[in-house]
Amino acid sequence: MDPEMAALASTAGTTLVTLLATDAWQRTRDGFASLWRRVQPERAEAVVAELDATRSDLLAAEAGGDADSRAELSAEWQGRVRRLLVAHPEEREALRTLIDELAPHPPVVPSVTQHATASGHARVYQAGRDQNFSQQ
Repeated sequence: MDPEMAALASTAGTTLVTLLATDAWQRTRDGFASLWRRVQPERAEAVVAELDATRSDLLAAEAGGDADSRAELSAEWQGRVRRLLVAHPEEREALRTLIDELAPHPPVVPSVTQHATASGHARVYQAGRDQNFSQQ
């Protein structure tokens, strides 16, 4: 297996397990299930059940303070995705697209630019958000 495919499988396993513990778990489950449904339709329902079991295991482990389970589950799914890609390398782009769609993107924060000029005895008060002061 080429290094690019191995990296993609690793990213997919980590992304999958990370998102199963978030509000995006249903979308994540459906996305990975559709990948399997395309290439191994006979395994699709079993994969859905395995995804649900992985989510349950992950939530229970995190509730119990088990820090190692996330990495173990990620490695398990990395192996499954790697084997899928070895058998169906044509699915690489579909997997990349799925990961890009699912990966949380940082919120866009608007930039604030302020300019002020004061002369004489003038005062300038500027704030990018709340401003509290008391004048004496």
